[in-house]
Amino acid sequence: MVPGSPSWHQTMLRISNPDASLAFYRDKMGMTLLDKISFPQFSFDLYFLTTLPDGEKYDLEVGSVEAHRYLWSYGGTTLELTHNYGDETYHPGNAEGDGFGHVAFHVNSVYQTTEELLEENVSFKKKPDEGNMKGIAFAYDPDSYWVELVKRSTKHNLTSKANFSQTMLRIKDPSKSIPFYQALGLTVLTEKHFPQWKFSLYFLGCLEEGETCPGEGATDEEISAFVNSRHRPVLELTHNHGTEADASFKHSNGNEDGKKGFGHVGFLVDDVGEACKALEGFGYGFKKRPEEGNMKGLSFALDPDGYWVEIIKRGGYDDEATPYYFE
Repeated sequence: MVPGSPSWHQTMLRISNPDASLAFYRDKMGMTLLDKISFPQFSFDLYFLTTLPDGEKYDLEVGSVEAHRYLWSYGGTTLELTHNYGDETYHPGNAEGDGFGHVAFHVNSVYQTTEELLEENVSFKKKPDEGNMKGIAFAYDPDSYWVELVKRSTKHNLTSKANFSQTMLRIKDPSKSIPFYQALGLTVLTEKHFPQWKFSLYFLGCLEEGETCPGEGATDEEISAFVNSRHRPVLELTHNHGTEADASFKHSNGNEDGKKGFGHVGFLVDDVGEACKALEGFGYGFKKRPEEGNMKGLSFALDPDGYWVEIIKRGGYDDEATPYYFE
């Protein structure tokens, strides 16, 4: 286990038009904008959105010190939207060799939500009655990222319109990827295998205090009800059978030239240096160590597939909770 109580804090996507993306994720999908952090010296802005826990109100001023402090101690998972100044277009994934697949939201009715989004001129990759798997849908966000709509369990107690429920990444070898993310505080909540289509799905999540998965002997229905009634998102790892035996196979991680779109997942920890020492033992290396680059004190580890995994100090390094520093 990586020391410092790691918790999954963010999934990062690059966006071309903040107004359009905020209109989609905040106004249409019901997310709350927690904070905006601007770096004009580096020509980019960051927007952090989340689905707040039921009943929780948020009235902090975006961009304020109070919002920064809240963000960098937030126990849930955010969607980090990165806007690089200029008219860029990004690769949404799902082409040959791509690793990133989609983000997803749980909703009360996939059919009703689909109709509502269609009325607001949102385009779809798949409507709920199309394809082999009925009852799920994939909308396009303004940058053409796939946004899956999944029906909540009938036993849920959520009152929000929708909740940010998953990030999907394709992996080469579950025997390597699962222990890596377990060391970062995630628990395998369930797994599903489709031998007829030659792929498997592994759903990992951060358990709330006092929350437990259904035990051995639980039915598929009981496990699905648990996963589909949770407020917090899961990291869905998709394994296409046989890739683990192909030494030359590699997924694109979303940061290559011509493939930039998805950027990384990120985890808060108490001590970045100690966390990185523990991750060093996996042997997958780093894109950036804490002492490297312009922004000191944060790191990007590499997971078994070469995805970037940001390691961020919980609560930051100063009174404004800044999770990096300059020298």
